[in-house]
Amino acid sequence: MPDSPIFALLNEIGIIEQLARNRFERLQPDGLRLPQFTVLNHLVRLGDGRGPAQIARAFEVSKATMTNTLQRLEERGFIRLDPDPADARGKRVMLTEAGRARREAAIALVTADLAPVASHLGAPPESLLPALRRLREALDQARNA
Repeated sequence: MPDSPIFALLNEIGIIEQLARNRFERLQPDGLRLPQFTVLNHLVRLGDGRGPAQIARAFEVSKATMTNTLQRLEERGFIRLDPDPADARGKRVMLTEAGRARREAAIALVTADLAPVASHLGAPPESLLPALRRLREALDQARNA
């Protein structure tokens, strides 16, 4: 019996994610890991100033896992952890210029490396984005329900 279309689609996305993750990490000259990059990317896309627990929820990881990732980014100077003015015990994650620049450098490396792969899509990558965004938004809504 063949797999359901939605399962087959998500299975392909999962395989693509694994291949892309390995390729991304191999390209990084300084050992930047994909989870670290995704935090930098998150801060650029949605703005900084969020607490570690809020970011952990967004990534659906434990606070301890996120704390470890944030510590590594802070050690590298890509973020800073500022006191939360509303809660003296809390922290706010702030992106540094070095973090923003490192995100841009990672994107440039991956974009150049994947240019030959994109030619095999049969369509421009941007034409595939609307359906993938709708799928992500539906999964986000289902998670938050």
